[in-house]
Amino acid sequence: MAREGRLYIGGGWVPAHDGAVAEVRDPATGAVVGTMAQGGPAEATEAVAAAAAAFPGWAATPAPARAEALRRVAALLGERREAIAALMTAEQGKPLAEARGEVGLTADYFLWNAEEARRVYGHTIPASTAGKRLLALRQPVGVSAAITPWNFPAAMIGRKIAPALAAGCTVVCKPAPATPLVACAVFECLHDAGLPAGVANLVAGPAEPIGEVFLTDPRVRKISFTGSVRVGKELMRRAAASMKRVSLELGGHAPFLVFADADMEQAVAGVIASKLRNAGQTCICADRLYVEARAFEPFMAALAERVRGLRVGPGTDPATDVGPMIGAPAALRAERVVEEAVAGGARLLCGGSRLPGPGHFFAPTLLTDVPSGSALEAAEIFAPVLAAWPFEHEEEAVRRANDTPFGLAAYLYTRDLSRAVRVAEALEYGIVGVNDPVPTVAQAPFGGVKESGVGREGGAEGIAGYLETKFVSLALDPGPSGRG
Repeated sequence: MAREGRLYIGGGWVPAHDGAVAEVRDPATGAVVGTMAQGGPAEATEAVAAAAAAFPGWAATPAPARAEALRRVAALLGERREAIAALMTAEQGKPLAEARGEVGLTADYFLWNAEEARRVYGHTIPASTAGKRLLALRQPVGVSAAITPWNFPAAMIGRKIAPALAAGCTVVCKPAPATPLVACAVFECLHDAGLPAGVANLVAGPAEPIGEVFLTDPRVRKISFTGSVRVGKELMRRAAASMKRVSLELGGHAPFLVFADADMEQAVAGVIASKLRNAGQTCICADRLYVEARAFEPFMAALAERVRGLRVGPGTDPATDVGPMIGAPAALRAERVVEEAVAGGARLLCGGSRLPGPGHFFAPTLLTDVPSGSALEAAEIFAPVLAAWPFEHEEEAVRRANDTPFGLAAYLYTRDLSRAVRVAEALEYGIVGVNDPVPTVAQAPFGGVKESGVGREGGAEGIAGYLETKFVSLALDPGPSGRG
């Protein structure tokens, strides 16, 4: 049965003012999953107003009470895990096992930040005179806007709004157009957990007019965005006009380094886990594979054999390893990039084209001998496509890995502890996985350097982005002795 998603404003589920809705389709079948109300500037302004009205009360709510509310959200996500995962697979396409894992991670973000709410510590500062006391208080920033992507439609909501709520901020969330129904399912958990009206609000619809409200309304004090570098730069530029805080996760172009002393079986499995999770549509997935020259050919042969054996299909099939891409434009772009590389002299080991279906399937693809300057080495692909190059020594591997304007995630496989430390420290990335292809956890910071963004989400750093530090200097009246 198709779902009918509505906006969530001021504690209630409401349609768009003009009744506008948009269809949401399954990328594996093309079938209609449901419809979602389409708001605009008026609805976004209402949501901001509701969040602003709720902010004083939520900010003043004792931290243990905020923590308990977030724990209830986490519990509800756990209870509804199967239903939300099934909806995610239908709406976004990822295999059901991956969808279950994402719902679990979303619950982890709420649970972790429930505990962080209790740990928002201020401190005292030694005064310069006997008659003063100096305090540093940490207080919530205010109304926060969260703009979330389609590739992790539940986890990105959790990673953005759980720390905001824990800090005492109120929020307005705009989900991606392709995956609004999962956002509704998460907000149903927020509603049923008993959050006060206006503390959390959901507004779906066209990005530009809603984003314009977030940028221009002075009541919005923080914007968190995950998406393209182009849009992130524009948000940062526009937010500077009113000095709004921003957290920007703008994608990456992750290198995956395999040294000859690595456990090759584990490294092959690591490449597959990193690259082909969510059909290669993750910001931290391996995009460039660099293998030490003396191990290059046997490693690529083993990797290609494993990749050829993967099953591509709908995420509802338990046998599926790789699900569909999010839409036809993404699949067509991947095919074009591969065709251009092959025309330039690249060697195709497997895959390389779209697959039949009603859905948007693309064969897992490996290429070598990729010419210099190819888009495969220059930019994020966001597809199940991986190009590989040999390297001669550690310094070359690090140099090539760092030769990019991006800096979100990087990976290396080696059994040499000294090399692992040297290379991890030398890689110019916010996240480094050493013999670990899936490093993301709720308790660790997530974010990049260079053009991959600013700020961190997750861990203790995540809640820090929603807190201001206020200095309070207290001048005391003199006591009976007159000394203060």
